[in-house]
Parts: sequence; C-alpha cells; structure tokens
Amino acid sequence: MARIPGIDSVWALLQAQTEALASLPEVVTSLTQAVRGLGDTVVQTRETIQAVQRLAVRLDALVEELEEPLRALRPGLMRLAEVLDDPIIGEVPDTLRQIQSDVLPVIRTLAETHEKVAFIAGSTDRIMTFVDETSRTFASLPGAGLLGRRRAAGGPVPPRVITVEQGTPHVPRPQPGDQPGDQPES
Repeated sequence: MARIPGIDSVWALLQAQTEALASLPEVVTSLTQAVRGLGDTVVQTRETIQAVQRLAVRLDALVEELEEPLRALRPGLMRLAEVLDDPIIGEVPDTLRQIQSDVLPVIRTLAETHEKVAFIAGSTDRIMTFVDETSRTFASLPGAGLLGRRRAAGGPVPPRVITVEQGTPHVPRPQPGDQPGDQPES
C-alpha cells in the first residue's frame, strides 16, 4: 500500500495528542494532589508560625521578668568568676581528700570515745546510786554513828563491848584513845 507523504507525521501527531489527552486526567489528579499537599503544608507552616509567635511572646515575658534579677546578679557572678579562676581552687579536691583521710578518722574516734565516756558516766551514776543506797542502809543500822565517829577521829576506834546482865546494861569504862565525845551519857 502506498502512503501519502505527510500523513504519517500527522497521524503520529494525532496519536501523540490523543495519548497526551488520555493521560491528562492522571496528570491533573497528580497536580491536584500536589496542590492539596502544598495547601496542607502551608496550613501546617502557618500553625507552626503561630505557635512560634506564642512561644516568643511567652519567652519575652519571661526574659522581661528575669532581666532585672539577672542584672542584679551580674556583679556577684563576676566576683565568683574571679574567685573560681584562682589556681587555689584546683587544690580543693586534694585538700578534701586529705581531710577525709586525716581528719574524719579522728572525728570518728572522738565520737566513739564520746560513746565510751557516756557509757562510763552511766556506769558511774549506777555505782554512785548503789553506794548512796548502801550508805543509807548502813546509816539506818544500829551503831552506825560509831562508824562515823571513827572516821572523824582519823583512826580506828577500839570496839566497845556492852554486856547485859539480867536486864541491866553495863556501860564499859573509857578505853585509852577514846575521844571525849565518845563517852556514853550516864
């Protein structure tokens, strides 16, 4: 079959145009989706900008509130910076380790000693209570006053023997070394 020159090219152009028109709805749909996505992105960007603006307002209020106290702290912070720049600050950890190894054991020993002294004091209190109770018991015994006189005289007093004869007490005669106040009254 014979072909007419130029028809083939027209036919190819018509076929390409038909194919382009057939794919046009897909392209329009894709373009519509892209535009919708762009619209969503614009909405999200607008919301983000509004949130950033609210945050900026809050930060501005916060900075305004803190600005004066921070300005008041500036001189003290400058002095602190000077102190912290001093080389002796580098020696603080070593000093603390030295205190921990030397001083803290001494303090622990003092605390333990304090506990021991407190225990001894408690024991002494108990002993003194016992001695006081025993002294009161001895003082209530008959003849306890003679022991007191012996202690006041500074030396031992020879014991006095009292003999009883059929209901009449016998008063012994003074012994050499008796004190004048030791004599029984007649």
